[in-house]
Amino acid sequence: MSDQPWTIESIRDALGNPAAAQRFLTEINKAPAHQLLTVFAKWERIAKDTLAAVGRGRELAAYDARGEEPPGQWIDGTDRLAEIASRIHTHGAA
Repeated sequence: MSDQPWTIESIRDALGNPAAAQRFLTEINKAPAHQLLTVFAKWERIAKDTLAAVGRGRELAAYDARGEEPPGQWIDGTDRLAEIASRIHTHGAA
């Protein structure tokens, strides 16, 4: 987002996901007056984090499209994720 101040509309748009946007709108609309700034600040942070994650994803996709390794040190979590998935399939999600 540019240097423009955040608004309810810009937060809703930045969330990108319709379910998240609806949750935000529900929370902001139901918040008591004394909690409006707290709720707004919470969702502003979530919107900023979402936009930053999208930006990082696009940067990584650009490296991949060029056939390059992304910069930085990467940890392969495939085995750990496979172990977690196996536990979930065996015991069910908690």
